[in-house]
Amino acid sequence: MEERRTARVGTVSGLALLAGGTAVAAVTEGAHAPFATMLLGLLTLCLGHSLIVEIRRQAGRRSTGGWARHDTINAVLLGLWAEAALISTIVVARPTSVRAVGLTLALGYAGACGYFVTERRRAIARTHPTAAPDPRAETDPGRPACADAHTLREPAEHH
Repeated sequence: MEERRTARVGTVSGLALLAGGTAVAAVTEGAHAPFATMLLGLLTLCLGHSLIVEIRRQAGRRSTGGWARHDTINAVLLGLWAEAALISTIVVARPTSVRAVGLTLALGYAGACGYFVTERRRAIARTHPTAAPDPRAETDPGRPACADAHTLREPAEHH
């Protein structure tokens, strides 16, 4: 089922940041009880799922003009979040658990960016099919355009 709503920018980016912030909050050192850490981890997984669903909705929406400004902004923002997570993981000295989450976030944001671009291009290809013209159609109008090349060959002569 195709999505009929309009393009949005803040939803994808906001969910990405919420999932990342919740993941970092779950592993930072502090006075967290194990139950609170588990709840924050579960919340992170739920936000990650919501992010994937929103990416799928945004990428699969109908558009009349193909790739739009909103698509570029969504892809660039996801790429920026991946870069920011990677830089903060490398530069800022933190505990190993926070560095591991930062690296996971960087890979997740980069994967989400790639997933969005791939799914958006597929959705555009479905709504705007561009079939290449058959080069044989102009040279031989009597030939059917849908016939395969092997069915059009002349029978081989046997010597």
